Amino acid sequence: MSHRHTNREDALRRGGPTTEVVVEHLGLKELAAGAAILDVTDSGMPAAPMVVVDLDRDQWSYAEAAAGALGRRRCVVMIGVSDSALPAAAEPLLESLTCTLAPSGPGRSWVRGDHTDLDAIAATVTTAPRAAITLAGLLALTSRSTVEDGLLAESLAYSMLLAGSEFAGWRARIPRRPVPDSDVPVLLDRAGETLVVTLNRPERHNAFGRAVRDGLLDAFAVAELDPDIREVVLRGAGRSFCSGGDLDEFGSAHDAATAHLVRVGRSAGHAAHRLAHRLRAVLHGPCIGAGIELPAFAHRVEAHEDAWFQLPELSMGLVPGAGGTVSLCHRIGRWRTAFLALTGRPIEIGTALDWGLVDGRA
Repeated sequence: MSHRHTNREDALRRGGPTTEVVVEHLGLKELAAGAAILDVTDSGMPAAPMVVVDLDRDQWSYAEAAAGALGRRRCVVMIGVSDSALPAAAEPLLESLTCTLAPSGPGRSWVRGDHTDLDAIAATVTTAPRAAITLAGLLALTSRSTVEDGLLAESLAYSMLLAGSEFAGWRARIPRRPVPDSDVPVLLDRAGETLVVTLNRPERHNAFGRAVRDGLLDAFAVAELDPDIREVVLRGAGRSFCSGGDLDEFGSAHDAATAHLVRVGRSAGHAAHRLAHRLRAVLHGPCIGAGIELPAFAHRVEAHEDAWFQLPELSMGLVPGAGGTVSLCHRIGRWRTAFLALTGRPIEIGTALDWGLVDGRA
């Protein structure tokens, strides 16, 4: 069974075009028989970018075959849905899906969610179907990759989407503004064996642009070159730890290939990974996009009670691009990473602690 989902309300709110996509509803029997294969129209549009898998149907005898079929081919966004607790035997199947909404289940391949979350996911997929499918495939890859290989794959996907129509549509609706200069975008304070690194653009909520990225790379290089620094503490000045990438710099590279080379060659996420055993992040306020993707590389992440976390990139026709498809996958699993990105909704510190995105309260 399938139905068409229209992003009319979302389009009106965002000022973008109204689009319509097919969302299929299938059971395990259909999945085992080979349904949910990615099919692309002549115009390059995915014919049915999202499949809702009804786990309340009495079809568990097909679960093993369905999981095997999904593991052998490239699929669309696959969302499992159940109104009842899922048994331990369901775990191999759940791991083959993009994410699953259920009251409870085995492992970390499910999220406590309901049909409002499903509606939010469908709205995101309708708005950016190409980016959503790219995310699903990317997370399946980065969750099994080394950090280095995962960051490379993320950069390729992100840079490719920068050249796509979904990002172009968002960029046309949100024109760039001049980015003011900042004297000291990142502060360093050495106290004995501890180096405190502070994002210092509070007037822009510490948006992660070139100046902050380069300042952070310089700060991490100091710690890498000095073995006497036993701990690096990462903080943010002002009301926000980091509001994510600087929107006024998005898409400013000359071309997608250049964007990829810069992203790989000047990766703050890779630098954070190299320092992970000495890096402690202390978060507060909004931690959006890069504001959680980068800290998630640290061996310990602490957060104040006012901290909240969000991955909004799909609404722009992009995937997380500051290392989040690697760092969050390794911390909370690809399924909960997918849930954050596909819903675009924020989570509070309690959920972040339950998932392991945050290790403790600051």
